[in-house]
Amino acid sequence: MQGVDPLSLYGHNDANLIALEERYGVRLTARGDAMRIDGPAHKVRLVSALIEEMISCLRRGDAFDASSFVDREHLRGAHAGDQDLSGIVLVTKKNVVRPRSEAQYAYVTAIQETDIVFGIGPAGTGKTYLAVASAVAALKRKQISRIILTRPAVEAGENLGFLPGDIQEKVDPYLRPLYDALREMIPADQLRHLMELRTLEIAPLAFMRGRTLNNAFVILDEAQNTTINQMKMFLTRLGANSKAVVTGDITQVDLPEDTRSGLIHVQSILSHIEAIRFIYFTEKDVVRHPLVQEIISAYDRYDQSLQNNAQRDTDTSSTTPSDRSEAPAC
Repeated sequence: MQGVDPLSLYGHNDANLIALEERYGVRLTARGDAMRIDGPAHKVRLVSALIEEMISCLRRGDAFDASSFVDREHLRGAHAGDQDLSGIVLVTKKNVVRPRSEAQYAYVTAIQETDIVFGIGPAGTGKTYLAVASAVAALKRKQISRIILTRPAVEAGENLGFLPGDIQEKVDPYLRPLYDALREMIPADQLRHLMELRTLEIAPLAFMRGRTLNNAFVILDEAQNTTINQMKMFLTRLGANSKAVVTGDITQVDLPEDTRSGLIHVQSILSHIEAIRFIYFTEKDVVRHPLVQEIISAYDRYDQSLQNNAQRDTDTSSTTPSDRSEAPAC
């Protein structure tokens, strides 16, 4: 609890600790800045994660409302319905991350239980963020020895060749979202240290060719922009004691029109394999600005209207009589 006032954490007359004890059926013993938690193993893990999140809030100077960490409904998230999400808590090096919808809960559970997971859905649904959090949590638990994050360097309206700098400086803009996610989970000095040790690697997909990735947590982001051959190449890099998470939005493919997306193709190739999980997100799982949900829904309605109009045009043309009269029989 370095850097945190114990009294702020414990509450007046230990009110915060008492609330946690009553809610989760554990016993908390605090002496100075040391704390002991006794109780069933799964409840000890949960309360430990909650306390770490409370500490993170205090360190960041965020407004601290102890009831939000005790209230079961807070743990369920805004869209979880009757699904209890409190059993999944990802403890990273900097903060605590929880799924906030049923699809996110299923996604994190699949990552923990399965070696290859595909997360497919619109932007803002937490696909990449939760995958990175799962990787950092696995590294912290020493379940893997390195994290590898990769993306295809596909140009979305810009020309990569005209960007300034060497090859690393050219591809960095494509990898920036991965850096941003990591900075929310790992202190800056530790992040630099992990990258220097190659414990954490961020590289374009092309750099994966020919490698075998052992004891690693590998994330392929923006996978809708992989070709079929690139997707096959990536999936066959997986080595012993490794996990792969593939994320993407199949409605935002930036490949040339005559090139098929590897993420779209792979669903028909691998969906029958029980050891591989496909998790699908919708606009209901968006955790960004509330307007993002409305924007995604509006685009979906627009695309659907275009399909309906095209279908009506096809039906009309197929039932319209020919202008040409039949030739008289000889």
